[in-house]
Amino acid sequence: MQNSPSRTAQHVALFRALESVRRGPRLFTDPYAASSLGTGYRLAVALARRTGLTNVLERRIDTSWPAGPRASAVVRTRLIDDLVRDAFAHGARQLVLLGAGYDSRAFRLEAARNATVFEVDHPATQTVKRELVTAWNRTTTGRPREDIHFVPADLMHQDLGEVLRGAGLRDDPAVVVWEGVTNYLDAPSVHTTLTALASTTAPGSRIVFTYMDRRALDGTGDFAGVEAWADAVRSAGEPFTFGFLPDELPGYLAARGLALTLDLSARDAAARYLEPLGRREPAAPFYRIAQAEVK
Repeated sequence: MQNSPSRTAQHVALFRALESVRRGPRLFTDPYAASSLGTGYRLAVALARRTGLTNVLERRIDTSWPAGPRASAVVRTRLIDDLVRDAFAHGARQLVLLGAGYDSRAFRLEAARNATVFEVDHPATQTVKRELVTAWNRTTTGRPREDIHFVPADLMHQDLGEVLRGAGLRDDPAVVVWEGVTNYLDAPSVHTTLTALASTTAPGSRIVFTYMDRRALDGTGDFAGVEAWADAVRSAGEPFTFGFLPDELPGYLAARGLALTLDLSARDAAARYLEPLGRREPAAPFYRIAQAEVK
């Protein structure tokens, strides 16, 4: 388990920040993403904003990582935003951000404004996040969020169900966002987490999570560019370690008290969100966004 803030979380925050300063059509605006960045990335975003050269920087990133981690990250952000909104429209009252990183949905999604929010993360990352939230509360144009439950946890050694109940999770429907995490875990950890969520959250709760197609990890799939992406996260000290086979996911979830209700690749999400805007940007067919409902 890491003892310092995640470098891959910084990359995703950079991608969200660049999307948010585009002068052309954008998928979302995350006014908090840039403040999550280190000095170099923050300067790059500021320069892109001033010069209008965001697209140039995005193309340079896409050329370096042709499998499409940037576009995959922004389309997954938009899709998950929409799934969270839909969950609240259908009765969710609590938002659990599992492995929260620099997620700002509690601040930027109007649908989450009245929800009870639980941010569960490793203590090292959460220390940084608490400082960010203090700054966000000073600068937000809306009502400051003083009702976020920060739940520091090392889930390699703590039971997630006990952690959430101890933090005050109620027996009301919740929406859980587990974004950008499973591909860095192992099979027992994923099993334990999903089983705990199924037994701890109320029936009808929704769990939104991302995962890698296992065929991209074991070499049995024909996916161009996956090695460059894998090399990048490996060099950041956070190698890909786990994936599902999409065909097996419904049965896997059913055995753990969950029903699969959505499963899209990042490329599918790009077709849904980017192509109608006239944006043809590479997104990965092997990176996927899924939603399950607690039975």
